[in-house]
Order: sequence, then structure tokens, then C-alpha cells
Amino acid sequence: MGRGKLSDLWLDRELSLLAFNARVLTLSERGDIPLLERLRYLTIVSSNLDEFFEVRAALVEPTNAHGQHVPSYAKAAHELVERQYKILNQHLMPELAGQGVDLVSHGDRTAEQKAWVKQLFEREIKPLLLPVVLDPSHPFPQVANKSLNFIVKLSGEDAFGRSNRIGIVKVTRNLQRYYRFPARLSPSGRMQFVSISSIIRSHLRDLFAGREVSDFSQFRVTRHSDLSVDEDDVKNLRTALQQGLVHRNYGQAMRLEVSYGCTEELASLLMAQFNLAEHALYRVHGPVNLVRLSRLIELVDQPRWLYPSHAAAYPPALKNAESLFTQIRKGDVLIHQPFEQFDALIDLLKEAVNDPHVLAIKQTIYRTGSDSRLMELLQEAVTRGKEVTVVVELKARFDEEANINWSQRLEQVGAQVVYGVVGLKTHAKLMLISRREGANIRRYAHLSTGNYNPRTARLYTDLSMLTVDPKITADIEAVFNLLANQTKLPRLNKLIAAPFHLQRQLIAHIQSTAQAARSGLDARMVLKMNALTDEKLMSALVQASQDGVKIDLLVRGACMLPAQVKGFTDNVRVRSIVGRFLEHSRVFYFRANGVETLWLSSADWMNRNMLRRIEIAWPVEDPQLRQRIIDECLVAYLHDTADAWDMQKDGHYLSVRHLHRKPAKGSSQAHRHSAQLALMARHPFLA
Repeated sequence: MGRGKLSDLWLDRELSLLAFNARVLTLSERGDIPLLERLRYLTIVSSNLDEFFEVRAALVEPTNAHGQHVPSYAKAAHELVERQYKILNQHLMPELAGQGVDLVSHGDRTAEQKAWVKQLFEREIKPLLLPVVLDPSHPFPQVANKSLNFIVKLSGEDAFGRSNRIGIVKVTRNLQRYYRFPARLSPSGRMQFVSISSIIRSHLRDLFAGREVSDFSQFRVTRHSDLSVDEDDVKNLRTALQQGLVHRNYGQAMRLEVSYGCTEELASLLMAQFNLAEHALYRVHGPVNLVRLSRLIELVDQPRWLYPSHAAAYPPALKNAESLFTQIRKGDVLIHQPFEQFDALIDLLKEAVNDPHVLAIKQTIYRTGSDSRLMELLQEAVTRGKEVTVVVELKARFDEEANINWSQRLEQVGAQVVYGVVGLKTHAKLMLISRREGANIRRYAHLSTGNYNPRTARLYTDLSMLTVDPKITADIEAVFNLLANQTKLPRLNKLIAAPFHLQRQLIAHIQSTAQAARSGLDARMVLKMNALTDEKLMSALVQASQDGVKIDLLVRGACMLPAQVKGFTDNVRVRSIVGRFLEHSRVFYFRANGVETLWLSSADWMNRNMLRRIEIAWPVEDPQLRQRIIDECLVAYLHDTADAWDMQKDGHYLSVRHLHRKPAKGSSQAHRHSAQLALMARHPFLA
């Protein structure tokens, strides 16, 4: 098959990303999901869209914003935004009102409520606003990325007799976005709120004394925010990134959101100011920043409208262990988050910090958050005399500031902090503890598909493994040496590392499975990941499909490989799982002539993961652990009837939920972990 034909086969990546968000948005419409959680999914989609425009959109925009080119994603993005506000206005807000929760607009406020809002405005809001009327000495102010602003058309004259017509009001992020009316001002049994945009809108005249406000609109600009640093041309990467963070909020404008009723005159003025083409204008029926509705969820504070608390279990293999080190020596330990607790890893590190026999700790950090017990323990380990080496990825998108702060704090106590390899992001998730045991030093390793972040560990599905396997720990030591001093990576025993061998080895696994199929032998692949966009890997999958390999792809997000296209991917099925938890684990299963191979990895099947990042994949060789992963991460999802979406031949996804009766209680994502045995009984694996 010619390469040109294959390139015509791939689906559009940006459209795939938006399609994933459309699937998440569907959760806002599901009556079986608690009301405030449905509102939360709406805000999650808005946050994802913000990041799409901050990062992805600039890669496909024309050089000249006023050119005739309209990017492929534009129509889908507009449709997605329109659907968001339809769900908000026609479903979520009416349902909240039906439960006694009101977002009260100016026209619906009582006289007493208006007086209260007026006092609030004068006391807390107006002093923090600085309205500007545009003229030659008052140019258009700098508008920060994703900030709330108002544009106002004025009539009458200013204090100097001039008739400058356009005013701008910037709203500081220090102000609350929603305020609750006191109980005495609300009908009995109702919770009533007012938004900051509604307060300012109803008091615009107070900001421009002596002028009349004829037209106005709230507006919000989303800017390109991906930090770009020439690592070959800087002496100190951390300093360069700190300087870049200062300017991040004022990058190239990518999207403009305005109120639906914004006049053409005001919209055109803003479009010209930010040098945007028509497709970048989004007129919305509501607040321009739906992400801030998450604050309303907090203020309502009704547990009955939220998911029941999910009680993660402590990993059974470590429970009641006098020493976690002793327990790990007995055999590899698998931790499946969020069904099992991230706290087990914290406990291991805590034991290592307090153990006088532990000599050294090495760890990679990609995203850990601004408040991290794990990072505090690493600091404590230094003060207790341990040798601590931390590889901090400063370029983890939107976590740069937190990681810079942690790197500084670690250095201040004496830890060895390095930033990986120039030109590559360190995305591998590794920890190595060296402990003296008698005359020898034994190394304990932790490898994970996810980040060392206790918050996301409660929300993302991930797999990690604790092991003392000397071949794996030696491989991890070699990876840390590479990261610390760029020592040439030796031939690894069991791990596969990107950008060196991972892509090539995965293709080799695909090809060997395909060879079995060509020989008439049993051949099967099930691959679970967050995204599939790497052309070489997709090409290998296409060939394997044509050779007769049955391939199931569990791809949560963007997937550029279409399913069941006649003559190309007849044997490929693509499924996306979108539910309570964010699917984040990467599991690669191959079976050829009855021989099973299963890998866990930090890497998605994207070009950046294969060639521009330090990534690792490791085999799960213990038969029981391997079968457990097959049961919990593959079988359960292949037979899911609650949260699964199957890709159709045209690249669109169809909810499996609508093809079945109402799922039985316990079949949702939150309960899969306890339902594995039942699933296995009903569905022999990959029959």
C-alpha cells in the first residue's frame, strides 16, 4: 500500500480532540449522574476547550489571521460551544432552579436584593475596577489571557467636552465570580446567587459617571500560551522559563468570546484589536467563562447532588505489612488507582525517609501540584542525610511555575536537582530507593503510568508497580544516569525507553503478532492509551489488520486511525471510555500463538511521546498480575455498557449505552474494580 494512500486515511487530529470533548459533554446530559457533577462536566469541557485554543489552535491557524483560510476544527468548535450553552440554559439551570438553586439576573432581583448588590458593588468590587475610555493618550489596555472584561459604547461628553465613545473595563481575578444572597433576602428553602458579570453589567453607568451606556458586552480573549524556549540558546532553563511565564498571559490571540447580543460594531472593533478572523468569534448565551461555574458547585455544597465519596482500598499486598520493603521483596506489587490508594506510595517514601538503612532516593517529577506531601518528604529525606536526586520537568505544560518552585525549594535544602535532557521532556514516572541490606545494596523501584500527584490520583485511572527485580532496577538506574549526566544509555534488560527504542520495539511487537496471523496462528492485540496519532505506529496497525490480527484500541482521546474501513482496518475496533474517572493508564497487550506479552507505559502513541520525550515501558511478567491487568483494564472496558463509545466507519462515535438496556447497578466505571470476577464469568477474555 502506498504511503500517500495511508496519509489520506488518517482522521483529523483537532477534530478528534473536539470529538472527545463532545463525548465528555454528553455526561452533562445524563440523568443518572448527580446534578452538580453534570455541571462539573460542563466546566471540564470548557477548561479543555481553553487549553485547545491555548495550545493546539495556533498550530493549524493561518499565518495571516485575516486570510480566507478557515481551520478544519472551526465548525466543530462552534457547534460544541453552542451545545454547551444549550445544555446550561435549557437543562442544568432549570433543573437547579427546580431543586431550589437560582442564579438571579438583575431584572429578576427584588428591591432588597438590588440594594444588597449595590452595596456589595460599591464596597468590594468598584474599588478594584479601573474603567478606561479610549483616546490617543488612553490606548486599548493589555487584556490578559482568559480574563473577564467589558466593552462599552458611550454617549454624551467627558469632563473635557470630548465624545470618545468606547470604554473598557478589566475585571481582576481577585474578585469572586459568584456571591450568595443572605438567607433573609431569598425565599425560604432557596439558595440564590449572583454572578460578578451580572453585578458589573448592572452598574456600568456607575463606572462612567455623566455618560450614558448605549451598548455593551462582556468579552474574553484566549491566547496562545504554550511556552517556547530555545534550550540550546539559554544558560539556565529555569531562569528562561521564569521570564517566559511573565509574558504567557499576553500571547497571540486565538479566540474571542462575547455576549450573544454584542453589536456588530463592538464585535468588529474587538476583532480588529486582537487581529482575529471571523471564525475566531464566539457569541455565547451566558457567561463567557463557563469554567468559573465550578465555584458555584462549591457554594451550593450539596453532597446529595454529587457523586458518593469513593473509598479507595489500600493495596491488599501491602495492607498490615510491618515493613513495606519486606512486603515488596516477596513479589511485585501492583497498584490500580483510584480504586487503590496513592497513599501506599506516600507510606513507602515515608518509611524510606525514616529508615537509617536507606542511602539514596531518585525520582522524576512531571506534575505533582503546588501542595505535595511527596515533595515535602523528599525535602525531609535530604535533611536526614539521604542522597536525593530529583529530575524535575520544568516544561510540563501549565505546571511550570509549581515545578520551578519545587526545584528551588529542593535545591535550598541540598537535593541534587536536574532538568533532564535538552530538547526532550522527561515524561517517565520513576522512583528508585537504594537501601543497604547486610553487605549488599538492594534497590526498590516504583514505575507508573501516571503522575506523582495525590489529587489526580483520586480522579485518574493509572497503574503502577513496585518491584525489586534487579534487571528492572538496573535499567532504571541507567535511565537516571542518562537524565543526570547524558551518559549513553546501555542496552537495557527489560525496560524500553523513548526516544531510543520504544517506537521501534512497539512496531516489532505489532509485526511479530502480524506474522503469527499470516501463518494462520492465534493473533490478538488490545492497546489502551490516551491518544493514537503517531503515523508509523498507525501504519503498522493497518498492516497488521490486513494480515488478519484482531485489534481492539481503547483510546480515550484523540484517535487518528479510523475503525473498520474496508480494505484498510477491517479488523480494527476503536472504543473510547468516558466516565466518572479520567482514563489515563497505558496498557499494551499482544498475543501470538498463545504467548501473551503485556506492557505498561508512561507513553501514549503520539509522535511527541515516541521521539521528543523520555518515556519508559516495562513488561508485567508475573502471570497473576498480568491476568489482573487484563481483567481490570481490558476485559471490563471491552464489555462496558455504561461509559463506552464505539467509533463508526465514518470516524464518528456512537454511545454503546444507547444500544443496551439500562446498565445493571455496579457496571459504571466507579464499580468496575469490584465487578471483575463477574465480568470474567460472563465474558471469557477476548473470545
